[in-house]
Amino acid sequence: MMTKVRVEATSPTGTRGRPGTHSQQHSKPPIHRRHIVQGSLVLGAGLMTGLPSIAHACETVTTQTEPQGYFTLGQRENHWWLITPDGKPFFTMGLNHIDPASLRYAENVKIWRDKYGGSTIRWIEESVTPNLKSWGFNSVGWVQEVTVKKWQHSRAFTVDEYRSLGMPYCHLLPFTESHQWEKHTVHFDFLSEDWKEWVDYVARSHCAALAEEKNLIGYFYSDCPTWTHDRPENQWRGPIFDPERLKSEAGRKELTDLATSYYKTTHDAIRRYDKHHLLLGDRYEANAPIAMEVVNSAAPYVDVLSFQDFRDPVTHLDQWHKKTGKPVLLADAAGVQWRSNEFFKANNGAWYAETLAGLFNNPGCIGFHLCGAYQRNKARRRGLLDEMERPDQQNIDKMTAANTRITEKMNNMHQD
Repeated sequence: MMTKVRVEATSPTGTRGRPGTHSQQHSKPPIHRRHIVQGSLVLGAGLMTGLPSIAHACETVTTQTEPQGYFTLGQRENHWWLITPDGKPFFTMGLNHIDPASLRYAENVKIWRDKYGGSTIRWIEESVTPNLKSWGFNSVGWVQEVTVKKWQHSRAFTVDEYRSLGMPYCHLLPFTESHQWEKHTVHFDFLSEDWKEWVDYVARSHCAALAEEKNLIGYFYSDCPTWTHDRPENQWRGPIFDPERLKSEAGRKELTDLATSYYKTTHDAIRRYDKHHLLLGDRYEANAPIAMEVVNSAAPYVDVLSFQDFRDPVTHLDQWHKKTGKPVLLADAAGVQWRSNEFFKANNGAWYAETLAGLFNNPGCIGFHLCGAYQRNKARRRGLLDEMERPDQQNIDKMTAANTRITEKMNNMHQD
């Protein structure tokens, strides 16, 4: 019987690379290796079933130190999958941006009060979960929603609200506010002691509360962080790191040290309070420059590379998996007619179906989370339900059919 093997990685030494700062040691996190057999999964305490005589053993590496009974990662038939707490392969098909305030405008708050008794949990149990399941989605990607364009998103769900979903979900940890869509917040100093204290607070506040939640898949960090790019609305602050400095070896080393400190600090803080869940990391913008110094620094400290991509996600995620060997997740994307003059813009069900099928064929991809929203508001201006809870049935039908096809494929591929 194969058992789980824990291997301690080496601890390289690097310097911060900033003028007037002292050198700093960066130790890689403990790497948790679990043997995986193609054709069967060796999980938790190493239980194995259905071992074919010609199976080839390989290894899966995660940052989890106690993954038993929680979502983790594994390979079967040369494909990466999420693995459910009960040991089944899982391809996450999630919906993003689920905010009850979308049902509290003056024109629809009566629905909120009369139908759901002003209760977010009732709304989740009676509207959100039944609809998501009937549409074929099997998870919630990220609940926070646009409030005012270029401003901060809505609040996350509470633990009790997540529990009321009754389905898998991901959660974002606010370690930094350097999102490419955010225009107000300065960059945090990732080498400062007060930022590290903030990181510990975020982990203690969020992760300690969620640490034993079986439906939690894992944690995201920043949404499209501007490591080496910016947008017109936040040019005043510039990118986190000046890309011009990447032209020199010293600059590349400086970014490596900065990013290593960031990912090690966040990893270590989470693992102080939660040893169970996957680290899904930053949600990189696939259509902006992504420095390999950042990605390479992240790799030992996260389990998955996550991306936003509204242009060509099938191609880009295939490239990133081949380049890094890491599992990849399309954490946010949608087919939207951006140049439309309509105030409200519909999702594109045909685009969703084609993209989902293409991602499923990528052996490194573990899922696709649609940039919904669940219910449209006047900021994002699109959703699968309108403000009066009327469904976008034409596009929902295409999405439901696409989700059902993937579910049937998973069932056929992984029958015991």
